[in-house]
Amino acid sequence: MRDRSTAPASLAELFITFNRLALHGFGGVLPWAQRVLVEERGWLTREEFVELLAFAQLAPGPNVCNLAIMFGDRHFGWRGAVVALAGMLVVPAALVLTLAILHGQFAQIPWVQRAVAGMAAVAAGLLIATALRLARTQPARWLALGVAAFVAVGVLRWPLVPVLAVLVPLGVGLAWRGAKEPATR
Repeated sequence: MRDRSTAPASLAELFITFNRLALHGFGGVLPWAQRVLVEERGWLTREEFVELLAFAQLAPGPNVCNLAIMFGDRHFGWRGAVVALAGMLVVPAALVLTLAILHGQFAQIPWVQRAVAGMAAVAAGLLIATALRLARTQPARWLALGVAAFVAVGVLRWPLVPVLAVLVPLGVGLAWRGAKEPATR
């Protein structure tokens, strides 16, 4: 394992690397950031990455954007901070705006409507699969709250705010009660 990290050679390399991270990491850039910055480029050691990430989590905003700003600043000062953040945001923002404009122009075409509905179904399926995977690790009381929220809002179509007004204090009470009980594990 390396004991010293290298540095990006130029602002262009910095921009391209962070742009690549943003485009690879739909839904989660942080694992890609660790892989690219530590393992592929060698710009950070594991310890340096963890240190930057810890500070990034303390600052408001997306962790990976904060990490990009701090990394860019570390190597090129304020110009590096701006370039690294631009790499994270400019091209993805342009893609999203382009897709929004295209959708606005073609939204009335039946096959476009079907394609968007299909993508919505896929996104819902991914969300449900992730929720089920995470649910296996949770105690039954939290699952009961999640099911109650789903039934109340998703099935019965009750307004979200009143449902949360009931379930949030209930969840806080359960957490408080659970913290007072001795651990059974």
